Amino acid sequence: MESVVLVPVKAFAAAKARLAAVLSPAQREALARWSADRVVAAAGELPVFIACDDDAVAEWARQRGATVLWHPGVGLNAAVDRSVDDLAGRGARRVVVAHGDLPRAHGLVDLARAVPDGGVLLVPDARRDGTNVAVVDPASGFRFAYGPGSFRRHCGAAIDAGLPLRVHPDPLLALDLDTPSDLTHPLVQEVLPAWLPTNPANPRQSPA
Repeated sequence: MESVVLVPVKAFAAAKARLAAVLSPAQREALARWSADRVVAAAGELPVFIACDDDAVAEWARQRGATVLWHPGVGLNAAVDRSVDDLAGRGARRVVVAHGDLPRAHGLVDLARAVPDGGVLLVPDARRDGTNVAVVDPASGFRFAYGPGSFRRHCGAAIDAGLPLRVHPDPLLALDLDTPSDLTHPLVQEVLPAWLPTNPANPRQSPA
C-alpha cells in the first residue's frame, strides 16, 4: 500500500451550512454527496479511506468500495491525525488527504507521486487560506491544523519540523464549496449537477 487517499467526510445532513441562503437542507445534503463522489473518483486506482463518525457516510463509503476509519466525536484534526497514524500502521508511505467538497477534484494519483521524500505537499484553496489537499509521509510526524488560516499553519508546521515542503497551487483543486459565491465560479458551474438551483442549466434558476 504505497499511496492512499484519505477523505474526511462530515455527516451529509449537516454539511454545507453556509450555503443555507441559496440551498435547502435536502439540496445541501445532495451536493455534499455529489462532491464527495467526485473526490473518491479522482483517487483513480489508489485505495480510498473515509474518516467519519456518521452511519450514513460510512454506508456511502462502503458502497463505493472505500474503507471506513471510524473516529466519533473527536473533530476534524484529531480524526485526520489518527487516520494517518492508522494508515502508517497499515504500511502506507504516502497519504493524500483531500477534502470531500472539491467539485473539480482530479489528479490525486499524480500528487501522491509529487510529494518530497519524507515531506509534505500542500494545495491551498483559492484564497490561499485553507488547505484543500495535503500529501504527507505518515512517518514524518506531521500534525494537521485545519480551520481558518490552515494553509499558513501547515506551511509553518512543516518548516518548523524541518520537513521538505512543496506548495502546489492548482486552479482546479483550489476550488471548494464553502460559500454561495463558490457556486458561481465559472469553473465550478461547468460541472455542477443540473438539478442544483444555482446551476444556470437548471430551468428554475431559483432555490427551492
